[in-house]
Amino acid sequence: MRLVVLKDYDEMSHWAANYIAARIKAYGPVAAKPFVLGLPTGSSPLGTYRQLIGLYQKGEVSFAKVVTFNMDEYLGLAADHPQSYHYFMWDNLFSHIDIDKDRVHILNGDVQDPHAECAAYEAAIQAAGGIELFLGGMGEDGHIAFNEPGSSLYSRTRIKTLTTDTKTANARFFGGDPAGVPSRALTVGVGTIMDAREVLILVSGYKKARALRAAVEEGINHMWTLSCLQMHPRAVIICDEAATDELRVGTVRYFKDIEGIR
Repeated sequence: MRLVVLKDYDEMSHWAANYIAARIKAYGPVAAKPFVLGLPTGSSPLGTYRQLIGLYQKGEVSFAKVVTFNMDEYLGLAADHPQSYHYFMWDNLFSHIDIDKDRVHILNGDVQDPHAECAAYEAAIQAAGGIELFLGGMGEDGHIAFNEPGSSLYSRTRIKTLTTDTKTANARFFGGDPAGVPSRALTVGVGTIMDAREVLILVSGYKKARALRAAVEEGINHMWTLSCLQMHPRAVIICDEAATDELRVGTVRYFKDIEGIR
């Protein structure tokens, strides 16, 4: 596991976007072998998406041969709902870059058979050759995607009931009322994420410091699902200084040293 400690959210976003762009260019995607990118929603990736848009506008990266799979979607929200993750992704990234809409995959939360939708999503990931790089964020309770505390570390794409804490955290997108947040979502599983050849996680702010400590310094634990990355051969956590508040001084010093960060 790599832990990249940067000054603030802006530096994190710049680093992450340039890393993703460099990975796409180094891969050299073509129509028959696209770069498969996993993507999140929420506040954490917004800065990275803005930076990626900027890199595209400068001609430094193209998404024409990129296939995307999003992490999750609220169950019961149509794609055109202003708070759906379909809407979020097109508003904040896809409509600003050269990606082919047929190469975008987002779980459909407005289906009659959500179980079949989840199974089909797993099959589509496999048909695309698996995910090359999965970008994600982390919740204040250490969850990744909507894999709440207690989720199986072998879980696949499925329906998840959201905790009160998660609904409270997401209430800012629903007029500040947690009751307005859907109670269930479709989400990729921990096992789905772990299958990606590389995982890149964004962690910002002191409110996530306790969870980051658990994920990095404590053992692998299904109550802190991000801790699964301790088992991944190519995992990178990008965090700001505030998120390291509960890490040991020696831990921070070690990771800064090996990354050449002063």
